[in-house]
Amino acid sequence: MSTNAPDPLAALGALPGVGDAVESMRKAVDRVYGHRVMRRRSNEVASEAALRGARGSAALSGADWALEEVRRRTDFGAENEARIVGAALRLSAESGQLLSIWRQSPLRVLARLHLVAAGGVAPDEAVGRPRLAGETADEPLVNAPLPDADEVAARLDGLSGLVIEGSSAPALVTAAVVHGELLALRPFASYNGLIARAAERIVLVGSGLDPKSICPAEVGHAELGRAAYAAAFDGYLSGTPEGMAAWITHCGRAVELGVRESTAVCEALQRGAA
Repeated sequence: MSTNAPDPLAALGALPGVGDAVESMRKAVDRVYGHRVMRRRSNEVASEAALRGARGSAALSGADWALEEVRRRTDFGAENEARIVGAALRLSAESGQLLSIWRQSPLRVLARLHLVAAGGVAPDEAVGRPRLAGETADEPLVNAPLPDADEVAARLDGLSGLVIEGSSAPALVTAAVVHGELLALRPFASYNGLIARAAERIVLVGSGLDPKSICPAEVGHAELGRAAYAAAFDGYLSGTPEGMAAWITHCGRAVELGVRESTAVCEALQRGAA
């Protein structure tokens, strides 16, 4: 991409309502980072955010388990819901290890995320690579037509270029586009929703907005509900300015709800209740 080329994400940041969503989200993030508990116990808050984020992402993918069930379970290979929860937990743990690679090679990171999520469940030849011609993707939450392998390859290259080139757009815009594009493409045979939400988290953390990874957007996406998530995603798929703005602001609201969850964790730690 030429340095003189227009920044396509910057235009999204100027859409009506997006600036307000960005500002509201930033203020929420700043507040939780200013909590007194964060000075000494940020690692505990981050660990709890990772667990709750994994639970929320799994819920959107059809495994809506209580937090305490996720916390106590050790076997995640017995049946489909357990495998989804296990995949979400592995992705949550792995995402933080991939931040330095993301800006240089997002496609490599995505392949690694699928490998981690599949955990030996998917056929070996389908793990860690985008779908080939004739292969399908399992993502029950998304009913949109599935792009073919050639379109997937072209659009993944385009997305990779955007990430590598960087953008003047706010982190929320980039994160929402990465999330939405991966959900639209469903580039892997399985676990695409989990991977899309993990990639959103990587962008938010790697951008410096949430460097300690304590603002789990996945919690907010789950709290807003599958119906609202699907409706907002329809806006992304439409490609219209109104639809894109609706998706970005939905993602911003999800981050704010993740912040609220981590603020509650901070309060509990301060009281000695967690």
